[in-house]
Amino acid sequence: MADEHRPNVQEINLGQEMRTSFLDYAMSVIVSRALPDVRDGMKPVHRRILYAMNDLGMHADKAYKKSARIVGEVIGKYHPHGDSAVYEAMVRMAQDFSYRYMLVDGHGNFGSVDGDSAAAMRYTEARMSKISMELLRDINKDTIDYTDNYDGTEREPVVFPARFPNLLINGGAGIAVGMATNIPPHNLGETIDAVLAVSKDPEITISELMENYIYGPDFPTAGQILGRSGIKKAFETGKGSVTVRAKTHIDEHPNGKSTIIATELPYQVNKARLIEKIAELVRDKRIDGITDLRDESDRNGMRVVIEIRRDANPNIVLNNLYKYTALQTTFGINMLALVNGKPEVLTIKQCLEHYLDHQKEIIKRRTAFELRKAEARAHILEGLRVALDNLDDVISIIRNSKTTDIARESLMENYDLSEKQAQAILDMRLQRLTGLEREKIVNEYNDLLKQIEELRAILADEEKVLDIIREELTEIKEKYNDDRRTEIISGGADFIEDEDLIPEENVVITLTHQGYVKRLPASTYRTQKRGGRGIQGMETNEDDFVEHLVSTSTHDTVLFFTNKGKVYRAKGYEIPEFSRTAKGIPIINLLQVEKDEWINAVISVSEYSEDYYLFFTTRHGLAKRTKLSQFANIRKGGLIAVGLKDEDELISVRLTDGTKHIMMGTKNGYLIRFPEEQVRSMGRNAAGVRGISLRGNDEVVSMEILDEGVEVLHVTNKGMGKRTPEEQYRITNRGGKGIFTCKLSDDNEVVAVKAVTGDDEIMLITVAGVLIRIPVEGISQTGRNAQGVRLIRLNENEEVATVAKVDKDEDEELEADDAEESESSSEEDQET
Repeated sequence: MADEHRPNVQEINLGQEMRTSFLDYAMSVIVSRALPDVRDGMKPVHRRILYAMNDLGMHADKAYKKSARIVGEVIGKYHPHGDSAVYEAMVRMAQDFSYRYMLVDGHGNFGSVDGDSAAAMRYTEARMSKISMELLRDINKDTIDYTDNYDGTEREPVVFPARFPNLLINGGAGIAVGMATNIPPHNLGETIDAVLAVSKDPEITISELMENYIYGPDFPTAGQILGRSGIKKAFETGKGSVTVRAKTHIDEHPNGKSTIIATELPYQVNKARLIEKIAELVRDKRIDGITDLRDESDRNGMRVVIEIRRDANPNIVLNNLYKYTALQTTFGINMLALVNGKPEVLTIKQCLEHYLDHQKEIIKRRTAFELRKAEARAHILEGLRVALDNLDDVISIIRNSKTTDIARESLMENYDLSEKQAQAILDMRLQRLTGLEREKIVNEYNDLLKQIEELRAILADEEKVLDIIREELTEIKEKYNDDRRTEIISGGADFIEDEDLIPEENVVITLTHQGYVKRLPASTYRTQKRGGRGIQGMETNEDDFVEHLVSTSTHDTVLFFTNKGKVYRAKGYEIPEFSRTAKGIPIINLLQVEKDEWINAVISVSEYSEDYYLFFTTRHGLAKRTKLSQFANIRKGGLIAVGLKDEDELISVRLTDGTKHIMMGTKNGYLIRFPEEQVRSMGRNAAGVRGISLRGNDEVVSMEILDEGVEVLHVTNKGMGKRTPEEQYRITNRGGKGIFTCKLSDDNEVVAVKAVTGDDEIMLITVAGVLIRIPVEGISQTGRNAQGVRLIRLNENEEVATVAKVDKDEDEELEADDAEESESSSEEDQET
């Protein structure tokens, strides 16, 4: 209620006024300052800068103009804020380390990746870049709406036509009131491909977009993104984070010292501050092993050099740098943008769909504009044609009229013309009366009729609109596309605490029959000639022996398959390392294996590719093939790998590419060979199909991948072995009984059938835990019906338990047997 003594003063509720005023301020910041529009990816300040440059004629093919002139034009006409805010926004658009595709072509000092600021606006010059002109293309064809500027004296665009999806291509960041946006840049070609895919298949999934078109952010400073899980989450929900790592390599020097060289940094990392941070960590002794640090970057590229002490492991130093410095950072993604003036968090597909809808509107408005223009011109030409067809009468009417208005009215009345047509006749020059000019008018009119028909067809058919969008986007891609800069590699930030701080090395994983597992360096075992006594590999109980042995890496994943058809996983470094003679730890301390199940197959996997399969074989002769990618996410409690029937059990698993030949061997000496395509790809829970039909009490002991040119190695429980060329085993259909392949005595059984080459080595493990590593080339090559030669001398009641093929280590010294062993071996090498 107003005070009668102060009629202009009103009483208000202060709390309500604060809420209302703050809300108005917040919405102003959100809509008019901090958030980009989903259609053109521009904030108002960026849009006003480019529009002012376009108005001033500062196009990519024109001369550079002073930056101060541009800033003055922007703040004088469109942007009522400080000049420094406008200039800083323009500077960022001209920095090749800030924008993936620069929208301003700067000339002069526009700052550096070291955090140096740009020179004052009176010193620098700028113009529009070529690609930024595509944002404004067709802006004068009534394609977008305009609004009044801050004082109502000028008109400015609400949005740009944006002939490419700038929101995703250049990204954007901004802090509003109560919300913020942080959209990473993407590769132009990938993003356009994704728009085209959505235009052709509106039901396409985000997973399909990620797999085939837009793979993830592509930062201007390149670097590496660790893993795809963060990208997938951000693409599917609009929020997520990705770990970005510098691109580095290690140079080894003849003097034994090493150098770490960083050539690419994570996005938005200040190089000078990074070097200061590394120096600080070295000074405080939080990182040990660095002897020198220098910046050798120049105009040819980035180069940060870190010299490592001779006795330090460069991989450990590098991983500590990743952990404690900005050589590895996290980019938080929040895809917040304005949709119809309201802030929304968008998935990657929604961003593409909104852009596609915007382009549909642009094409329709441009087509309608061109249609109006063509119809107006055709209307004029129709009048000119009437005049030319009645030339003498028209000239007479004009000659006998006292004024122009009378002539125009007469023409309109006599020939049913519009005012514009009559005026065009009056404005027509006499030279248009020549025969050639008359023909030009007729031809132009006919061409316009065809154009009008085409334009109307476009407006009536949305598929034609989409075809135009696809054609123009393809044109943009051909002109401006470049290669992806940021590499997306497997792994992720989850591994930095463990895996990345552990040097990668080749190891051997052993697992005993009673479930004791351990890790050993691959170089532990010396290479011997066949017939040797071997070395003691493990101290086992009387009834225990080494059953599984696999060569892998500390960084690879080891999959453990049990007799019950379940699979468990562990990283190589998670398996404890023990001495050569140590027993190891029970597998139940590492994996959640149940009491009545045991490990029957172990396989090493470096990455889960869609192009690879796991091939399973059971003791009863069933076979199954499943995509490797289905085993990427295995719970701690394990996962069903194969559905088993009756009392069957899983005995073997192999990694394939889908095009191999499968070899299955039995303990009674039978073998079958068939293409793996005969076993269709199945789900994890499937039981499989018949691989080999067994005779009597026979059972499958081995399954191998049989490549062309390899040899088939048989090893019996009595230590006999032979190798036979693979061509002696014909290709048959799965489910057959196989062919006889090995001559066996009464107490002899086949324990393993391996596919080998002369360059391979094998590891034989006895039930007593004795191991011998021998080259395959030392084993005699025989036919299918032979028994073979002695591979290992066994004590009484001792047998071979299992056989593993291992990678040949060329750095190991081949140790010759002593004379006594050589003599005794030669006596036992005769073929049986």
